[in-house]
Parts: sequence; C-alpha cells; structure tokens
Amino acid sequence: MRLSRYFMPILKENPKEAEIVSHRLMLRAGMIRQQSQGIYSWLPLGKRVLDKVNAIIRDEQNRAGAIELSMPTLQSAELWQESGRYDAYGKEMLRIKDRQDRPMLYGPTNEEMVTDIFRSSVKSYKDLPLNLYHIQLKFRDEIRPRFGTMRSREFMMKDAYSFDLTREGAEHSYNKMFAAYLRTFDRLGLRAIPMRADTGPIGGNLSHEFIILADTGESEVFCHKDFVGFDIPDDRTDFDSVEGLKSIFDKWTSLYAATSEMHDEAAFNAVPEGERLSARGIEVGHIFYFGTKYSEAMGAKVQGPDGKEHFVHMGSYGIGPTRLVPAIIEASHDDNGIIWPASVAPFDIVVINMKAGDQACDDTCELIYAALTKAGKDVLYDDTDDRAGTKFATADLIGVPVQIIAGPRAVANGEVEVKDRRTGARETMTIEAAINRFVA
Repeated sequence: MRLSRYFMPILKENPKEAEIVSHRLMLRAGMIRQQSQGIYSWLPLGKRVLDKVNAIIRDEQNRAGAIELSMPTLQSAELWQESGRYDAYGKEMLRIKDRQDRPMLYGPTNEEMVTDIFRSSVKSYKDLPLNLYHIQLKFRDEIRPRFGTMRSREFMMKDAYSFDLTREGAEHSYNKMFAAYLRTFDRLGLRAIPMRADTGPIGGNLSHEFIILADTGESEVFCHKDFVGFDIPDDRTDFDSVEGLKSIFDKWTSLYAATSEMHDEAAFNAVPEGERLSARGIEVGHIFYFGTKYSEAMGAKVQGPDGKEHFVHMGSYGIGPTRLVPAIIEASHDDNGIIWPASVAPFDIVVINMKAGDQACDDTCELIYAALTKAGKDVLYDDTDDRAGTKFATADLIGVPVQIIAGPRAVANGEVEVKDRRTGARETMTIEAAINRFVA
C-alpha cells in the first residue's frame, strides 16, 4: 500500500476528549472516528488491525470445534419475552418498533436467538455436543460510554454458545473455551488472567472474566502473582481430551484470582503477602455456564439415549474485538505511539523513502516494496514528500513492527537502515540483505 494513495488521517495534536492512551493514539493514528456518543467508524488502518484480531479469534474458535454462523443484529422482542429477559435487561437494551408496530430490539447478546435456532433444528443427543459462534456488531446503551472503543455503545462481539446433554458435557465445552481463550489472548500479545466473576444478566453459576492488567483498567482485580508466569496451552492441545482440558482449567484456577465483584478479602489475605497482586484490570473476555436456564424457558430439548427428552445444558462465551484493539495498545505503547505485536500489526513493514523524487531512492524503495509484497508481506510504502521528521513520527505513531529506511547517502552505498519499532534498535545493511531478512 502506497501511503500517498492511502486514507490515514493523522492528527498532530492530542484530542481533548481522549482520557486514556489507547483512545488518544487510535484517534491520532487515524484508526477510528467518533460518529456520535459511544459510536465509532473504523477507518482503514483500524479495520486492518480489527480484521487481524478477528482472524486469530476465528482460528482458535475453529480449532476448539466451534462452528461459525451469522445471526441478525435486530431481534424480535418475542424471543426475549419468552426467556423472561425482555423487561429485566434494563435501559441498556435499545427497544424499537417496526412499521407493523411489532416490538424489536438491537441485540445486546444472542442467547435467545441461538436457542431458537437450536430448538428448531436439533432433536437428538446424537447431534451433541454443539457450539455455534459468530462475530457481529451489538448495541448496549451504556449510561456512560467512555475510553473510545474500550467502552462504546455499539461494539463488535464474538459470542459462542454451547449445547450439551449433561452438565459434565457442558463443563467440558466450558473448558474448551477456557483453553481457547488463553491461546487467543496469548497470540494477540496479551497475558490474560481468568478470574471468578459475576454472571450478571446472562445468568448461571459458573463464570470467568479474562483480565489483562493495566493502569487504565476499569476496576480493581486481585490475584496471585504466579499467574503472570503460567505456561499457555500450545498448539498441540487436544480439545477432545476431557482430562487434558480439565488439567488446564484446574491449573489456571488453582490460585486466587477474582474481580472486585467476587473478591473475598479473607481468602486474598491468606495468600502470602509477597505473592499478592492487586491492580487495575481490563476485561477482554467473559465465559459463562448457565445450565438449563434458557433451554427450560424456551423448550430446547433433545431425546437422550434413554429415549426421554432432556433440556440441554448451555454456556456462552464472549470476546470483544473492538475492545481488544485498545486493550492491546494499553499494554504495548511508548511516548512515540503504538507498538503492535506482529500478529495484529496493520502492516508488517513500512518502507520509508527519505527523499521522494530522488531517482536512486525511488528505485531502491520500489525494489524493496515489490520484493516484500511478492513474498506475501503487508507493506506500507511511505512515498510522500513529507519531511523526514514527519515520516519517522508517523511510522512510530502507527506502530508498524519494522521500518526500512532509504536515504540518499545510504542508498549511494547500496545500503538501507532497518529499525525495530519495539526496541528502537537500528541496523545498516545492504539492500539485498534487508530484502532477504524478511523474505526468507
């Protein structure tokens, strides 16, 4: 992508409305634009990151055996009245009516709709277990939207819903998502700690929030500091192994960890003083097991091996991609801008032409740009006629992991400079060596 032809509206000044680092940097880097209170457009640079986040989420959901579908954003109020949640959910739900005066709502979550899909299609235990997920926009009319897309009214959610014949089966499905979440956040460059959490309006009696520690976190969290060093399940994890997944769950719940809503001061004080960790946290995922709450209310039953009908046991599992992007920034930035993990960076490499219009610089940058693009790298080529300082500031602000800098003096010697955005380390090498480093 040539920067001269790309839409990336950089802001030089810090926006006054931005209270936290991620909101400020997302606005300055031209990733998002606010359309109204708590509602944002994702501009091209931001959407590239969001798409990569979603790709990792989707990959790990598929690996764990979940099956993707797509459900509508607008839902019939009848389903929510059937479950008993229509009046109980509160003012966060946006209630509307269509032209036939039928009550509708902009879905804040999809338990009712997916249960309706299930009950109309699945009748036998032989079709279980089943886990259905989608990645979709949702709306909750937050009383105080803030921090950009960290806490917005319209947001994107990956929500998955599991169906099992028994509680034991449902707990295995829960453990699948538990392990998948640990892997997902690790691939996004985050250390997420699962903590006992309140189930809220979703319901149920088993729930964990996945929390990353950050100074700008919305609430205080409490945990044993050993969580920071726990090993993440690797790509050899067998998601069909009941014992294997149970051992992962047991390990990651063996030490104290709780959100403020579930905090037990006495239990926390029982942790040795030097091992206690009290910090601010950002929720990046939430999983629930709620048994037969929705299946009983909505008549979702299957015939069991005993020939009798059984209400299915259900769970739901959410990750907010539009919340994850600022969470990653909160965890990875410096005074100059964003430092993206390679897995979600909008571009892999930025090629900086220090003197656009100089034939040698132009030819060198075109050569590098073509070679790296052909090799499958996402490359941003800064071919603008901006001053060198502006180009460097832009590259640092948007956080591309690698900068390849071509200036007249270096190019005359057949060389370029390669900068690592995270460490700031710079290395001068031949043009061929620079290409080979990232093509190999």
